[in-house]
Amino acid sequence: MVLVHINGVPRRVAAGLSLAALAEQLGLVPEKVAVERNLAIVPRSTLAQVFVEDGDALEIVHFVGGGDQAPTPDQDSWTVAGRTFRSRLIVGTGKYRDFAQNAAALEASGAEIVTVAVRRVNVSDPKSPMLTDFIDPKKFTYLPNTAGCFTGDDAVRTLRLAREAGGWDLVKLEVLGEAKTLYPDMVETLRATEILAKEGFLPMVYCVDDPIAAKRLENAGAVAIMPLGAPIGSGLGIQNRVTIRLIVEGAGVPVLVDAGVGTASDAAVAMELGCDGVLMNTAIAEAKNPIMMAAAMKHAVEAGRLAYLAGRMGQRRYADPSSPLAGLI
Repeated sequence: MVLVHINGVPRRVAAGLSLAALAEQLGLVPEKVAVERNLAIVPRSTLAQVFVEDGDALEIVHFVGGGDQAPTPDQDSWTVAGRTFRSRLIVGTGKYRDFAQNAAALEASGAEIVTVAVRRVNVSDPKSPMLTDFIDPKKFTYLPNTAGCFTGDDAVRTLRLAREAGGWDLVKLEVLGEAKTLYPDMVETLRATEILAKEGFLPMVYCVDDPIAAKRLENAGAVAIMPLGAPIGSGLGIQNRVTIRLIVEGAGVPVLVDAGVGTASDAAVAMELGCDGVLMNTAIAEAKNPIMMAAAMKHAVEAGRLAYLAGRMGQRRYADPSSPLAGLI
């Protein structure tokens, strides 16, 4: 064996190996690559006659599309608390006509995570249909939430029950301040976050669109920050793009817009701001065609993400023609 450097990486290969054989060993087609050996180009026609020697520095190149290659939606992914997902869309499971419609919309959305509320079992009819009969928790990641909780103690109690019921430690925390706006109570939210983190939970936390509050939640143990775009169920879209962007810029954990999305363009805006994902329920469930809207949201999230990665053009105060003015007739 001899030691060579291939594209800057040390590697041991068999002595007496030709460059053509080395390329094939690397899974490359010799006719489609160019090789530089110790700063000298090796003609492609001689790759089979030139043999590697100990200490060789080899550069092997081929043609790729020019410029930076942005990942496609299938290649792009995000990670929260060590768990990786392809879809950046999280959907809820409330307000649908029935479980069957909910399941169909989930499939159309391409989402891998669904939020689920924790409610008492209907002991008077224990055989009534359950969400798990339609949405398989082995196929989708269930994200238990604390919807409807107005104190930190109630939220913590709810999630303790959820962990007992399904073993889930990745959870969504929301502690509401009052019923009219459903705005989060940040004092109680912060307190509950600290308790849950100490108990081994991995809380993704619904919060106000405040970069200072968001950082405090992260420091308290939140594994994701979920600022509202507008009041829950309002469909008003993102009302303050500036603070959402500030939260994204300052966060060391994923940021997902939660609440207020009404249509596909709202989801795209959230992604264009650099958010890692979007959570929604009402925008899909209350659409005239929930399944079609779920598909629209899927594409909107993907388009917004690609636009963010591509980098939008600068904004100008005045017109700037695309075609050159020189040479006009």
